[in-house]
Amino acid sequence: MIFNGCGEYLLHLRDNIPGIVEPGAWSLLGGGREPGDRSLAETIVRELREEAGLDIPALEPFAVNEVVDSESSAFSVQIFAGRWDGDPSMLTLTEGIMLHWFRPDVLPRLRIAPSITSLIRRHARTITRP
Repeated sequence: MIFNGCGEYLLHLRDNIPGIVEPGAWSLLGGGREPGDRSLAETIVRELREEAGLDIPALEPFAVNEVVDSESSAFSVQIFAGRWDGDPSMLTLTEGIMLHWFRPDVLPRLRIAPSITSLIRRHARTITRP
């Protein structure tokens, strides 16, 4: 979960292809653990670099979220949060369609999993802004 100093959250428009979780929906960046990953923290650092060329220096564990895939199998996902104040149009996206900043109040207008909306709203309440 990447957020900026304006209280916006970076969301990823997923490819609309069968077999992936939430095809064609807005989601958080991330991915699965690979054999070479020594920890979940290492996994998210690798995934952000691979998917978007993003390097977030201070990622902190925020929550564990339950996800259901297209075959109705449930699994747990560790959610990390970190601040980045960059321009997503300058990133090289290797998966999905696009990245965009959104304020929490516009999330109900998006095609997005309710669990992600809930996570973002919960995180937004923890942030103090000037």
